[in-house]
Amino acid sequence: MIKCIFGLALTLLCALPLTAQEDSEVLFTVDDTPVTVGEFRYIYTKTNGEEATFSRESIMEYLELYERFKLKVARAHDMGLDTVVALQNELEGYRKQLADNYLIDREVTDPLVDELYARQQEDVDFSHILFTLPSDRPEDTLAVYQRAEQIKDQLTVANFAQQAQQLSEDTYSKEQGGRIGYVSAPLPPGMHRLEEALWSAVEGKVYGPVRTAAGYHLFVRHGSRPAYGQVEIAHILVRKDPEGGAAGAEQARAKAAQATAALASGRSFEEVAAEFSEDDKTKNQGGYIGFFGINRYNKDFEEAAFALVEDGQVSEVIESPVGFHILKRISRPGVQPLEEQRPLLEAAVRQDPRFAEAQRALLQELRRQYGTDVMDQNFATYTATLDSSFFDVRKTFTVEDDLPLMRIGDKTLKVSDFSAYLTRNARQRAGMQRGLDVGEAARSLFDTWVEQQVQAYAEEQLEVKFPDFRALMREYREGILLFEATKLEVWDKAGTDTTGLEAYFTAHRDQYQYAPRARVQFFRIRPSDSLTVEDVLTYAADHDAEETMEYFGRQDVAVEEELYEADRLPEGLAMEVGSQTAAEEDPSGTVQLYRVVATEPARPKELQEARGYVIADYQDQLEREWVEQLRQTYAVKVNKKVLNKLIAS
Repeated sequence: MIKCIFGLALTLLCALPLTAQEDSEVLFTVDDTPVTVGEFRYIYTKTNGEEATFSRESIMEYLELYERFKLKVARAHDMGLDTVVALQNELEGYRKQLADNYLIDREVTDPLVDELYARQQEDVDFSHILFTLPSDRPEDTLAVYQRAEQIKDQLTVANFAQQAQQLSEDTYSKEQGGRIGYVSAPLPPGMHRLEEALWSAVEGKVYGPVRTAAGYHLFVRHGSRPAYGQVEIAHILVRKDPEGGAAGAEQARAKAAQATAALASGRSFEEVAAEFSEDDKTKNQGGYIGFFGINRYNKDFEEAAFALVEDGQVSEVIESPVGFHILKRISRPGVQPLEEQRPLLEAAVRQDPRFAEAQRALLQELRRQYGTDVMDQNFATYTATLDSSFFDVRKTFTVEDDLPLMRIGDKTLKVSDFSAYLTRNARQRAGMQRGLDVGEAARSLFDTWVEQQVQAYAEEQLEVKFPDFRALMREYREGILLFEATKLEVWDKAGTDTTGLEAYFTAHRDQYQYAPRARVQFFRIRPSDSLTVEDVLTYAADHDAEETMEYFGRQDVAVEEELYEADRLPEGLAMEVGSQTAAEEDPSGTVQLYRVVATEPARPKELQEARGYVIADYQDQLEREWVEQLRQTYAVKVNKKVLNKLIAS
């Protein structure tokens, strides 16, 4: 067995460099500019999606398309389009849009979403002891932490419940020995550290102290189960009379039993809810509550709801503190696939303190990764020159001694860079005057500026760090060049080359024909005692649309006329003069119908009648000629050996 595992590991180690080597192999060149297997595989897979079979037919078809694409890009470079400032600015705009959230999404949001989704696959059962914090002062926080540590040394799973009853400051769970029961992820905002500890803990061990927004927690994980997820429920509620005592409760129970009997007799749940339910918010909506998960309602109520095993199933009478319920399960979708849940999970993590915490951790890692050096002494020298005018929104900061303030990677940022930032953020400066002195305000803004510069530098390195970002930017860059080159070489020419367009039309005139057509009138008539549909149709037989509307009044009669080819005729019409559809009356009393008033035989189109189609076809011809010319100008060489390895890879 050990030999098998070792052999498999060795195979994988050998295979890893081979995959990287294959992606870097050159599939083809255009004028000696290489296109690698990795680049082609990426764009082929992205374009074809589930149909990316890597079959010979599929690969060869797409290779032809990509060769043509690269030929046009080569021509765009020779035309100098990559140096056009407007196109460079357009590309930079695309990059900024793409980069703005790319780093945070990849390094913060996506991992948090994946982590949260994994936790949502199970519910966790636990107990805890909570120690609240009297204030945010460091000395108070430390004292509570030390107390929790001391108590933890005395705790075991066996005595945890007893100690929780005596020591816990959570009034909800204290009397139950600290027992919270099953919970699902995410925990409420500010509890993400406890969530992380709970889902990674093992049973039978005391953990903590764990700091949350509530204080410090010691906890024991009792077990887990497959996640309940959510259930969709309707209910019938008969409330208890708070002042009725036991007799009032029995009276409510009896009414709930009557509702159950009504359901058993065959009456619909909606009908019975409308008659018996005392939940004014839901009784007239069939008792509909909606979707909910665990720990939202009374536990007995929830357990009964999740115990229903089929959609449409109705429960027995369930008692809760507010009264007696009859539940109907509408659906229970369970835990949905990650991609369906992703938008909701992204919103959840972004609104949770875990997101800001992960962002701070990312910035610290980026500072370490890129070698960030902050010159605090130079910053102190600079801030010594500032006075109370710092808070003036009209102040423009000037620089006398442009000292370096920070270095990150190969980039140095100076006082002038920070001063420009201060000038841009005038309102933020002014808003700090009430709570901070000049030095504190400058330091706060400086720390924010440093974080922004670290993130900006990391975004400059995206092409290096993320191959898919590099591929996207290549797509944007080459797409812009392709568009501009094609516009100049094909589209503009097709639209302005009148002589060429006419010559093309003359040579291909037989391709542009009108099929037999019918001239159809569409009537909208508002009948009255003095106006009938027959009157309108009789008059319209000898008069055109304008005359008909003018005669009867446009407020009562509207007539539209259009030519239809035979295969586009409105349903119910034939290619015969006088053919008409049945009159249909809409809710407003207006009658509508179609009638054929003339037919026209097939005939060739004139250039003006077919101009749009002719220009499009002429563009296709110009592009074919252009690509052929490009193939003669730029040599395309395909590496057949690499191509064969790619096919069906």
